[in-house]
Amino acid sequence: MGNAIRILGLDPGLRHTGWGVVAVDGARLSHVAHGVIAPPDRLPLAGRLLALFEAITEIIALHSPDEAAVEETFMTANGSSTLKLGHARAAAMIAPARAGLPVAEYAAKVVKKAVVGTGGADKHQVAFMIARLLPAAGSPTADAADALAVAIAHAHARTGRLLRSVA
Repeated sequence: MGNAIRILGLDPGLRHTGWGVVAVDGARLSHVAHGVIAPPDRLPLAGRLLALFEAITEIIALHSPDEAAVEETFMTANGSSTLKLGHARAAAMIAPARAGLPVAEYAAKVVKKAVVGTGGADKHQVAFMIARLLPAAGSPTADAADALAVAIAHAHARTGRLLRSVA
């Protein structure tokens, strides 16, 4: 790969934060790594957030991404749940920012549209397309598939921005 860049995709959650790293070289996408961070439920909120931050920091040190992309928080009917998800998202954004990476944000509908072709896709459709687009990823869990999808959405958006800036 000539000018390949690595993108870290994150799908934040307090119980499970999916992560995925893809390499992009022109229009070519390849799988680097993926997984799920699951802080112990018995920890208080601050402890779980710290565990998320530290795990993402380790992933960055291990896989050396150039950029990061995070899925935006969707509003739920339960304000407390939305707020807690926002905390997890903050931890997921601060770790790459602290490492000096640019951090992009994408709405779930944008991510689904980039990967499946429709913003109303369900988790199974996203996982199916990740397996097709990144065969080396195998069959990742839903959280890891969503994180890989965020990275792919960023790769598509990034390519679009580069093409517009050249034109």
